[in-house]
Order: sequence, then structure tokens, then C-alpha cells
Amino acid sequence: MGLMMNETFLKKVYFILKPILSKKLRIYLRRMHVFWKKSAYADIWPIESKAKEAPKGWTGWPDGKQFALVLTHDVETGAGQEKCISLANLEKSLGFRSSFNFIAEQYKLSLDCQTYLRRNGFEIGLHGLVHNGNPFRSREFFDKQKPKINRYLKGLNAAGFRCPSMYHKLEMIGELDIQYDSSTFDIDPFEPQPDGVGTIFPFWVQNGSTPKGFVEIPYTLPQDYTLFVLLMEKNIDIWKGKLDWIAEKGGMALLITHPDYMNFQNNKCRIDEYPMRFYEEFLLYLKDKWKGRYWHPLPREMALFWQKRNDQKEQENNQFNQLYRAT
Repeated sequence: MGLMMNETFLKKVYFILKPILSKKLRIYLRRMHVFWKKSAYADIWPIESKAKEAPKGWTGWPDGKQFALVLTHDVETGAGQEKCISLANLEKSLGFRSSFNFIAEQYKLSLDCQTYLRRNGFEIGLHGLVHNGNPFRSREFFDKQKPKINRYLKGLNAAGFRCPSMYHKLEMIGELDIQYDSSTFDIDPFEPQPDGVGTIFPFWVQNGSTPKGFVEIPYTLPQDYTLFVLLMEKNIDIWKGKLDWIAEKGGMALLITHPDYMNFQNNKCRIDEYPMRFYEEFLLYLKDKWKGRYWHPLPREMALFWQKRNDQKEQENNQFNQLYRAT
């Protein structure tokens, strides 16, 4: 309890001082924190064994595939947006598709970029209004942001939402006009709100007593920024190890990467960058080791699959209840 209270206090101090700290100092402080946490959570990160449990009544992925693969990107800056087409072309050349989640008011959104992505089979999602603070900090604050978030969702024709910094309050998120959310994770002690959902499968979230609900699609592979900028990993072994474990358990491998932090040039990386070839190596590893054994939907396709599964379960429960009452 003492460690948790101390960590909470340090977080508050950090976020108060963050605007006046240099980028180099911010990253140095975060590295210290992440390395401490990595040691403290070594028994459950990056793999929490309990997360392997399949949902009740699970019958498997489409076409009998062994596991599911979902690729997503969060675009935090205008510079990151400028790299999106290059990143999409890399994925397309290797036979992959992904979603790109843009921040509505952090930088000027490029219609040309969105058009190119959609025409080439990629998906557009919303990554909040700005990449700063917790939109669920209070009911009053969220209620002020909600209409704007919904307007941007409609304007982008986005089916999904992901909150910046992975803040999440599912009962509030359910009030957005979405088919799915992806602001949670199976296990990630390094996030500002580190409460994992403990599963490598999507799940249905019902909005109280209303018929409305949405699909929650947690990310299940460590984020690139955590691995390569904060932990300063020099290879993709952690990605490969977690991917193989998810595949063996028949779950969903969902990865978040950020074009902002990818260095597409073969020159020296800045303190907040890593070589783009790490991501390319991951995709090639997927194709080489797991070819033909994974279902590879876009997030909105995953949401549709899971919603249909939930609807079928509801129908079966209703039929059972009718038969039970008739006897």
C-alpha cells in the first residue's frame, strides 16, 4: 500500500512539472520509473498467465485460424502523420492491414492521408481530442468533451476510439457513438492507469440496463515506445516471445505502434526514436513463422465478429429462458 501511495504521489508531481521539463529529462525520469516497474512486475509482465483463459462458450476464430492478429497505430503528432503513408505502404507490401488512430485537435488532420489509407484498405480511428490528461477525470469534464468526441467520430467515419495514454472508464466510453474501444490492455504496469483487464481476448461491454453496448479490444503486445524508447531494447525478442505465447493459447495479438517514434532513415535515432526495421522484422517474423495460421482483421472487423458472437449468445440465452419458463 505504501509503494502504491508513493507512486501515485510521484505521478502527480511528474505531471505537474511535465510542461517545464525538457524532453530529454522527461524520458530519463520515465526510464527510471519503467526500469523499477519492470523489476517489480517481472513475474507477470510481459506475460500474465491468467490472461490466456478463453471466454465462456468460445468456439474459435473464423476459418479455424489458430489466433487473431490486429495491427494499430496511434498518431500523436503532425510529424507522425507525415509518416503514415510510408508505414501503410510497408504493411501493404507484406500483405498486412492496420488502423491509424488520429488525434482530432493536436495537429491539422490531413484529408489526403485519410483518403489514401481508406483507398488502400486501412482503417481510420479517433485517438481523442488532445494527447494530454485524463478525459474521465470527472463526470463534468467528460460530459463537456463527449459531444466533440462524437462529432469527430462521425466526421472521420470512425467505428472505434482509443483514449490517449490508455486512460479508460468503460461506463463513460460506452456513451460514445462507437462500435468498439481499444483503451485497455491485458497487462501493462507502465501505463498511467495500469489496471489491466487480464485477458488476451476481446469482450462485450453492456451499457447498464440499456440494450446498447460495445466491444472492448485490449492491446496484448507491449507498445513500441515502452520497449524501444523507455526500456531501450535493441531487438524484438519480447514482441516475438509474447506473440508466440498468444498464438499457442489461441488468443488475440493486438499491437500498438507509433509512426512518430519510428526512424525511417538509416541514420542515428533521436532519444525518442527507434529503427523502423524493428517493426518490419516483426511483420516478417509473423509471415515466416505463423503464415496461414492467423486471422488478420481490422479492428472494426474484429468488433463486428465479436458483436455477432455476443448477439448469438443473447439469442441462445433467450431461447433457453423461454424453454425453461415453458416447463
